[in-house]
This record gives sequence, C-alpha cells and structure tokens, in this order.
Amino acid sequence: MIELKESNPSDIAHFVEMERATDTSGFILPYSAEQHRAAMVQPHIVYLSIYDSQSLVGFIILAREGETSVEFRRIVVGVKGRGIGQQALSKMEQYSVDVLKCKRIWLDVFTDNARGIHIYQKLGYTLFERGAHQGRALLYMEKTL
Repeated sequence: MIELKESNPSDIAHFVEMERATDTSGFILPYSAEQHRAAMVQPHIVYLSIYDSQSLVGFIILAREGETSVEFRRIVVGVKGRGIGQQALSKMEQYSVDVLKCKRIWLDVFTDNARGIHIYQKLGYTLFERGAHQGRALLYMEKTL
C-alpha cells in the first residue's frame, strides 16, 4: 500500500541517492543535498515522501502557485515497474485537492521521457505548450482537478 507523508530533512540523503540512479538522472535535473535543503524550507514548496510497506521508495516535489494551481516539479521512484509512481501520482493529486486546495496541476517533462509522458497521458494530463531547457525539448502538461 502506497502512502505519502510530508518529507523530513533526514530523507534528503535518500532523495539524492535516488536521483543519481542511471535510470532517473537523465530525466530530471538532480539536486544536491544543499539544494534540497534550501527548497524544503521554502513556504511554497511541498516535499512528499513515498512509502511502500513503510519503506521510503521515492518522493515528490510540488510548488504552489497562487491559490488554485500547483507545479508538479518532480517525482522520483527508486523501484521502477511496480506501479508505485502511478499510485503516488493519484495520491499526490488527492493531496493537492484536499490539503493544498488546488484545482490545476501542471508539469514539464523532457520529450525523451517516453515512460513519463505515457503515464501522464494515461492519468489525464494534456499538452498545453512546448518549450526547451538547456537545448532539450520539453512538453508542458496540465490536468484540471
């Protein structure tokens, strides 16, 4: 059973390790421990740790934008192929509605992240813009809750 809990600074070392995995680091812009610590104390940033059977298996970073929108900045799951990410995304959406009182979630995803794009589309996210970051093509996707 997947569970989301607000993250603690003591989780950061695990986050850095998960981000450095070869099957993850190419699809995100990994943070150092210092960057995670600085982000975690920002009032508009929300870190949610993902637990499976009470073991830390991943995390999500959200950034509130105004009263009704949230940027879904990152999901990192250490164990791939078990549906943990999809379950965590559904729980994150519910958290965004119940706790953050948001009506819209948006994200950006590199175009070479086929797995991520497939999952986001499957969960109802739609393209609203294209862009680039450091020469890499991005898709901007959103979902109304």
